[in-house]
Amino acid sequence: MKAWVEKERLHGEVVDCLTIILPTRGCAWDSCHMCSYTLDSRRDASQEEVYGSFLKALERGRGEVLKIFTSGSFFDDREVSGETRRRIYEKALEEGFRKLVVESRPEFVREEIVEEIEEAGIEVEVGIGLETSSDEYRSLLINKGFTFQDFVRASEMLRRVARVKAYLLMKPPLLTEREAIEDVLRSIRDVKGHADIVSLNLMTVHRKTLVERLWQRGAYRPPWLWSAVEVLKNADMEIVCDPVAGGKSRGPHNCFKCDERVAEEIRRFSLTQDKGVFETECECRERWELSLEAERLTDIFLFP
Repeated sequence: MKAWVEKERLHGEVVDCLTIILPTRGCAWDSCHMCSYTLDSRRDASQEEVYGSFLKALERGRGEVLKIFTSGSFFDDREVSGETRRRIYEKALEEGFRKLVVESRPEFVREEIVEEIEEAGIEVEVGIGLETSSDEYRSLLINKGFTFQDFVRASEMLRRVARVKAYLLMKPPLLTEREAIEDVLRSIRDVKGHADIVSLNLMTVHRKTLVERLWQRGAYRPPWLWSAVEVLKNADMEIVCDPVAGGKSRGPHNCFKCDERVAEEIRRFSLTQDKGVFETECECRERWELSLEAERLTDIFLFP
């Protein structure tokens, strides 16, 4: 079990958020090319252990918002049973949390889950790892195991009683930097009518994944932080981004000299939605721009 207090937006305010990673059995799909979260899961975790870990995590702090991650799906009964979820809703209300943020794959969203959320008595936001609106990219480059229409179906059900957050992935393997930017911006336009907020997830190189094998062979580079800034400045809906591992070789980075400043501006934007926070200038930005132009010219040459 891991838990920490961080800052989160809540109805335009910046408030404290207790974030918890519960030790469940992990993701039922467990086949995405970039993810190794289930390596840290507990395949034998009982429901009493899951709820006990939740109670212990509450000792780490309090806030207005409660985020619960399971390295899988909160609504998968094999990870978190209906009874455990009910106990969590009740305890969250008792502890004074105003909002609960969880995650789920779309196949676990069903009518009984909608009724469960409605009866929970607390504001709920559900994140779905859509990654991209392109079914081709999601299938071939990510191996996500569901379609855009599966996401739309789940979103339509959830939005009757909850907010929906669409996770979009910046730079799946085999995309160029320019293609990755275009894919995320296109995906934002496509999800605008189906999600209340977008979370831009910048690729990090997880151990024992296909992405790691490509990275070790010099065939993959995590996205530039400049690419994230470009997306955030051009998105036309509420969007947040936490540049995990920003400035490290396995994470999103620029030249390693300006990374800390740019990553901090990204975090500040996520709390304020103020595009004016992006003030950092660095000579490496020109290299980033030149690389995008080189990719464009190469595309023209290969596919006239």
